[in-house]
Amino acid sequence: MSSAAARKAELYRMVTPEHTCPWGLKALDLLKGEGVEVEDHHLKSRAETDAFKAKHKVETTPQTFIDGRRVGGYDDLRAWLGKEVKDRDAVTYKPVIALFGIALAMALAASWSAYGSIATVAAAEWFVAFAMCLLARQKLKDVDSFATMFLNYDLLAQRWVPYSRIYPFAEGLAGVLMVSGALMWVSVPVALFIGGVGAISVFKAVYVDRRE
Repeated sequence: MSSAAARKAELYRMVTPEHTCPWGLKALDLLKGEGVEVEDHHLKSRAETDAFKAKHKVETTPQTFIDGRRVGGYDDLRAWLGKEVKDRDAVTYKPVIALFGIALAMALAASWSAYGSIATVAAAEWFVAFAMCLLARQKLKDVDSFATMFLNYDLLAQRWVPYSRIYPFAEGLAGVLMVSGALMWVSVPVALFIGGVGAISVFKAVYVDRRE
């Protein structure tokens, strides 16, 4: 859109005592950032929101109207402004990169605090340990869902189903023990075992079975 600043927008978004629509706030910020003059209309109850959706035959709010023409929701508004619209179903590795990035930063910080240097063997060990703890935390948020997903590809879990539920606890335990430096005779074999089985399972699923 070349003349955003010269246009006027009406934004209808849900703002109630119980809930403020985050997409509405994002749409408002986006419009203001583009220099668009905005009439910000609050839908102050569920009944008012439902009536608005029924009147305009839409399923969601917020809704933006520019020069009297309905543009649509937040993604539609981004597209109308010529901005990138993310595919919410697209495969992304950003969460994995973020997790390992945080684990690395924590390991380097711990190494600097303990030894005054980031180039230490302990930093590498802590990186592995912190990564295992963070990965376990992700799985422990919903063990049942993880176990179901895990059974899709893990070779050991497919042969012994309880392993799918044991895995996140074993991973977390090994990570915590490695951070503390205690009971290394337990943590190292556990880490090597679950890591080895997992690596073989993923390799088979991706490169042999050609799964996504």
